[in-house]
Amino acid sequence: MPNNIFYTLQKSSFLDQKLQAYADTDYYPFHMPGHKRTDKLTLPNPYSIDITEIDGFDNLHHTEGILKDAQIRAAELFGAKSTFYLINGSTCGILSAISAALPKGGALLMSRNSHKAAYHAAYLRELETIYLLPSLTDFGISGSIPPAHVKQALEEFPQTGCVFLTSPTYDGIVSDIQAIADIVHAHGIPLIVDEAHGAHFMFSKNFPTPALRCGADVVIQSLHKTLPCLTQTALLHVNSKRIDMNLVKRFLSIYQTSSPSYLLMASMEKCIRFMREEGPGQMAEFTQMLRQFYKKAQNLRRLKIFTKDSCAPSDCFDHDFSKILISVGNTGLTGKELYDSLLQAYHLQMEMSSGHYVTALTSMMDRDMGFQRFWAALESIDHKNRSSDSDSSDQLLTTEMIYQIPKPGMSISMAMEQHTELLSLKASTGHISQEYIYLYPPGIPLVAPGEIMTGKLVHTISLCQKQGLSIEGLNDIENQKIKVVKM
Repeated sequence: MPNNIFYTLQKSSFLDQKLQAYADTDYYPFHMPGHKRTDKLTLPNPYSIDITEIDGFDNLHHTEGILKDAQIRAAELFGAKSTFYLINGSTCGILSAISAALPKGGALLMSRNSHKAAYHAAYLRELETIYLLPSLTDFGISGSIPPAHVKQALEEFPQTGCVFLTSPTYDGIVSDIQAIADIVHAHGIPLIVDEAHGAHFMFSKNFPTPALRCGADVVIQSLHKTLPCLTQTALLHVNSKRIDMNLVKRFLSIYQTSSPSYLLMASMEKCIRFMREEGPGQMAEFTQMLRQFYKKAQNLRRLKIFTKDSCAPSDCFDHDFSKILISVGNTGLTGKELYDSLLQAYHLQMEMSSGHYVTALTSMMDRDMGFQRFWAALESIDHKNRSSDSDSSDQLLTTEMIYQIPKPGMSISMAMEQHTELLSLKASTGHISQEYIYLYPPGIPLVAPGEIMTGKLVHTISLCQKQGLSIEGLNDIENQKIKVVKM
């Protein structure tokens, strides 16, 4: 393949042509979606099955026939009392679940490392947000939410009406949902779990126990992240009566499009049927490939691969080992440099890069060839790179440095309604932000509206920018200015 193929793709003016050209290259996807662009689950010509709510095909917002039956089958497969198709991704599921769980102005206890959709729900419903901070691991990433912290927070903030957790995290870290559910339910309130990255858990005992089996009241899962399904497909599972089902339906009708894609719903139906019939066998083969990879990874000398055994049980209750985290170790590279090397030199597209590591998302649709290429690339990088600067690790950005304890100034909704002024990031210290700043992926805020900009935070944002990490959220496309509440 010509070395300038990626440049040629970038020059293409039309998305459809660029996508087709990219599909014809040898770039391998260690990223979402979980179908990994394979042809194991074929669909007809998309134009031939793209319809609207015509006779005989039901209506997602008022299911009575084929879509009602499809959702019942999904509930039976995943072990929920009721399941709803989401064709606006997990985002609309998170918005709907939180909106249904709490009245306007209620109090939400949520993990700080939640997806931005949870923050948007807090804004739209004018909620008071109380944050749970995850543990920190020796690897430099956020760990689990300790059940003791949930218990303490509920005692300190008795006004809490709902708890929202992300498990697994973007890095695959899982919290003790069973213990947390027991604590939350003892206070008579519901537990919502964003399990967007864990739809595959129930199909193999080698993976963490699904949140539905651990007592969570509502669970949101993205089919497209880890299972063979088209992008934008997800499920919302209801598992108790602690959240009014009618309210869930009401908010789904608000947050979901009124013109749901039958192509996406057909993909969901086919995925669920495939998982019921072939899921366990496919997962067994996938698990074997993962184990072989991790066994080889023990031979790396400079790069470091995260494993559950490498951190304390209190910091990592469980881990989804299909999320492969590769630390730059003592190679002298940054996370972005490792990411770029894998992409440019080896044509391996990772899911994301952070300050000191990259993430490869794998699924049961991955091929042995892909794992072999991945291992060969890491072995080559591990052999070639050796840090010549003994202090280089001091410049690496860890999760602890990037995600700091927020300094609240006012609620998200209050901040969003204030008059603002535009300041340079450097001049924003001490001011209340009216904007989000987050790394994308994964979309977790470094700062949210209503929080005070600190000198440490401004410095961290500058370091992220210098290392080439993707800063998003600001209206200023150059990421140099921020809207703050006018004093």
